[in-house]
Parts: sequence; structure tokens; C-alpha cells
Amino acid sequence: MTSYDHVPYMPTNRQEMEAFGWDELDVLLLTGDAYVDHPSFGISLIGRILLAAGFRTGVIAQFPWQDPEVLKVMGTPRVGIGISSGNLDSMVNIYTAGRRKRREDAYIENGLTDQRPPHALTVYSQLAKRAFPGVPVVVGGMEASMRRVTHYDYWQDKLRFPVLVDTKADILIYGMGERPILEIFNRLRDGKTLENIPGTARLLGKKAAEAFVKPENFMELPSHEEHLQRKSALMDSIKLVELASNQHANRGLIEKVGDRLLVIEPPQPPLTSEELDRVNELNFSRKPHPKYKGRIPAFETIRDSIPAVRGCPGGCTFCGLVAHQGRGVTSRSEKSILKDVERLTADKDFRGTISDIGGAAGNIYGSIVKNVEQCRLCRRSSCLWPLPCPNFSCDGKRLLALLREVKKNPKVKHLYINSGMRLDLANMQKDLFREIIRYHVSGHMKVAPEHLNDNVLKLMRKNPAEDFYVFKKFFEDESRAAGKEQYLIPLFISNFPGCTEKEMKTVDDFLNRHNWSPQQVQDYIPLPMTMGGAMYYTGLAPDGSEIEVNRGLAERRTQINMLKKKRPGARPRQNEGSFQSNPENCKSKGKPPYPGKSGKYKGKPRSGSK
Repeated sequence: MTSYDHVPYMPTNRQEMEAFGWDELDVLLLTGDAYVDHPSFGISLIGRILLAAGFRTGVIAQFPWQDPEVLKVMGTPRVGIGISSGNLDSMVNIYTAGRRKRREDAYIENGLTDQRPPHALTVYSQLAKRAFPGVPVVVGGMEASMRRVTHYDYWQDKLRFPVLVDTKADILIYGMGERPILEIFNRLRDGKTLENIPGTARLLGKKAAEAFVKPENFMELPSHEEHLQRKSALMDSIKLVELASNQHANRGLIEKVGDRLLVIEPPQPPLTSEELDRVNELNFSRKPHPKYKGRIPAFETIRDSIPAVRGCPGGCTFCGLVAHQGRGVTSRSEKSILKDVERLTADKDFRGTISDIGGAAGNIYGSIVKNVEQCRLCRRSSCLWPLPCPNFSCDGKRLLALLREVKKNPKVKHLYINSGMRLDLANMQKDLFREIIRYHVSGHMKVAPEHLNDNVLKLMRKNPAEDFYVFKKFFEDESRAAGKEQYLIPLFISNFPGCTEKEMKTVDDFLNRHNWSPQQVQDYIPLPMTMGGAMYYTGLAPDGSEIEVNRGLAERRTQINMLKKKRPGARPRQNEGSFQSNPENCKSKGKPPYPGKSGKYKGKPRSGSK
């Protein structure tokens, strides 16, 4: 097939499509984010892969969702439709921990709010079904990954169906979609079935469910109805989901939903370095589509950065990243990253500063597992907790060598690492961090101890607070030796399940001693399909013991105030922004609306469990 990777952008309307000589599309992509042609934006990455494989692919981004006619501007796609709500779960984009609207949507032009609907994946998919009856719909992205089974929705304060029930999509991709997206659209083009594709989920009808024979490597989750009857079933379910998330173990899942059956195929293995290189070296313009005249905040953050690594070894209970990117870490080759440096420095808008070379964390580049066969048998939820796995290695030497190589480029005046640092690795990477502290800190370094009470840290699957104290001293000593005035930006979470006022006082006392006043409070949000979300919903720790949970804003306010209070003599800018921001800093109040039959948002939910 002819590759279309040479096109400057995916077309967004018929005029652009015809300029490429296309009379129809093979694939139409829909997203709630602005269209930025950069590998850090999921829909663009998927689009470039499809273009390179010979699929004429267009995109409709950040669109009104009330009328299906808006999707018809480029005609009916010949093969199918791919849908993502955006780089984040749409409810995280829209609402704070206080269930109030955010002041800004970072993925929308000029940060405008009210440009995407709540539960956008469901709304977009249903809209596509109305606009193009009979055309296959594929859903993916973060919202699909984190809602692929029965899950707790914090903003509605209820359990919801697996998202395939509400979206009515033909198939769901969970995790990163480079491999399954091509397999799916190749099969759809050739008229083949969508069975047995790793990294996907399908919802079988009654007859197909009755005929389905569970393979030996599949585990059965509690049924949706059992979730409704027994609260602790969500904890049982998440434990199995975590077990099946091992990308080397080849475990699948099934869940009964009434007389239907959700079939989740085993996850796809992590990409190889060569595959990750090829993906990042596709013909991205690395800029927003020319139709945008305003700023796109999320792009401004990463425009001078280079994505270097995929996945996260951590398994923190509050984080949803592992549910999407996986625990297997893949690093791009040094050669590929240096190509990106050359490309970035050749840009006429480059001003001499590379803002980041990183990923989920700034110091996991070069991670390897020594023996993949051991990983196939692993039942751990984290490679780093409660102690680093002996089979996992990340000494920082490859990153150190890479930073030194990039510094040789005469056009690079400053090279910073702005991704947050993993403290559980940092204290084992002394040579790397001496170099980073001396040359690659822009005045402030982000670290995420998350808490300082060891009981809460254990619930978070974070290492003891001593790791932070040791690193803090090391950072200050090395900064002093380098003759630089530099500061740590420690990120702390308030109101995590199991954290009472007593435990939070450990953090409060620390901030008082050091006169630190965080600018924004990272109040805990129970994300769907995370262990922390299950702990919040059930009031249980993973071992089954009961824990205290602060639920309403009135109960949560005490810990929020402990973090955000002003302290005498505090240095400015001690804590930067986060998507889990202070619920006080919001314009509108009230609980989120839900879609009514007209597509407008009203007071009652349209679908999902009661």
C-alpha cells in the first residue's frame, strides 16, 4: 500500500482532504483534544501510524458534540472510525477533586473550558454511531484503558458499566495502541473478525457469550451484578486486573454483564526500542494544526521536550498511568533521540533550551529487565515496591551518557530534566544526579514523595519517607557544592484513603519546619480502575483491613488547608500545578451534569449502574 506519512497534517475538512487528492477517507479519527501533530498526543501518534501504513486518515478534533452532522464534513469513512476522548480521562480534564469545573482545559485552544462533554468517549462513540450507521467504531486512549471493566466513577459517586456497554463500540484498545490499531483496521479492511487481538476488549452478545469457552490463561472477574451487590467485589476485581496487567504473563480477563460477556484479551508486550524509535521518527510536524491561532497549554509545556521512554515500573496505587502505558519500560535508542535533538535545534522557533528528555519519570531511561522469563511468572504490582526487584535494573548510566552527548550540540544552551524524579531510584543513581543537579536543573526540581507518613506511603506503594530526607540532603549538598541556589518542588497528596488528620500532620510539620507553602494542593482524586480508587470506594486496604476515608469536601477541607496555608517566611513557588488541583480555585460550583437523550447535559445519568 502507498504510504501517506509525507502529508503535513491529517486533513480536518474536505478542502484539505481534496488537496491531498483524496476523494474519501479510509479512517476517521475523533478526539476531544486540539489536534497537535506531535508524538506526545495520542490521536496524532495513531494517525501517523495509519498514514504510514497506507490508510487515508483524517481527524476531527475538539468539536461540538450535540449534532452528528459535524462528523460528516469529510464523508463516510470506508474502513472505520477511531475515537479517543483525549490524552486524559475527560472527567479529569473537566473536574477537580472537589467536583467543580477547572479553570482551564490544557488540551484545548486557549485553555477554554466547556469544549468537551463529561464521559466524552461514550458521547463521541454514540454520536459516531448515529452519524455513520454500520461503520465499525474503535475506541481507545486513556479513558478507554481506565474504564474497560466495571469501575468506580468518583464524580458520579457510583459504579459504572465497562465502557463498551455505554459506547456501543465494536472493539476497545487498552494500553498504547501502535500494534493493535493496525491489526484492527487491516482486518476491518479485509473483512476479517476482530477476535484474539492482544491489547483489546470486546463485548459479546448473549449467544456468543453462551458459546464462549474460557481459555486456561483467562481469569474471571466478579460479574457486574456482583459488584453492585457486594462492595468489596471492586477490590477483588482490581487485584485481578493488576495481575493481568503484567505485559509478559499472557493473562486475559472476562466479566459477565447481564447475559453478555466482556472479553479482555491479554495485554500486548511492551514495544521494543526499535519499534519505539520508528514510531517517534514518523513525519510529525511537531506543531498544532495551522487552523489554531491561540495557544494550546499542553503543547506549550512539551514543545521543546523530547519523549524518550514509555511505561512506568512504579505501580503506585493512586496513578492511572500503568493502566494505560504498562509497567514494562521501553527506552528509545540514543541515536533516535539525538535525531530529535537535531530536528528540534533546526527549528526556527528553537531558542536554545531543551525543556525535558523524559517520560513517566525523569530518571527511568535505560531501565531493563535482566531475565524476561522471570517477568512472565511475576505476580508483583510494582517493580520498585516494597523493594526494587532484583530482576529490574536502572543505574542511570545510559541517561548520564545521553545527557553528556546532547550537551555537545552547540545549539543547545540549556538542557533540563523537568519530568518528576523517582526517589526510589534516585538514591541509587548518585553519579547521574550529581550531573543533573549541576547542569540540568532549571532552578527547581520536581520530586514526588507524595506523603511523609510511612503508613500512608505503604498504602500508596511508595517507599519510606527516609528516601525523601536522604535525597533532600544530597540535593542541597550537591547544589551548594556547585555554587547554585536551587530548590526541590515536593508534591504531596492530601486525603488519600487511610490518611487521617493525624497522618497528614507529618507533612504539615515538615512544611512548617522548612517554611514551604505549596501554591496548589494536590488533593486526591480516586481514578477509575486504580487500586487507590478501589480503596476509596470500599474503605478497605488491599489486605482487607478497614481504613478511614474522607469523602465529602467538608471532610477533606482540613487536610487541604493543612497543605495550602501560608507559612511565615515561605519561599515563593514551592509547588507547581497539577491536574489534581485545589478545589477552591474553581469558577463554577455543583456536581457534573450528565447527557440526556437530546445530547444536552441534564441532571440525571443516561447510562451506567444505579
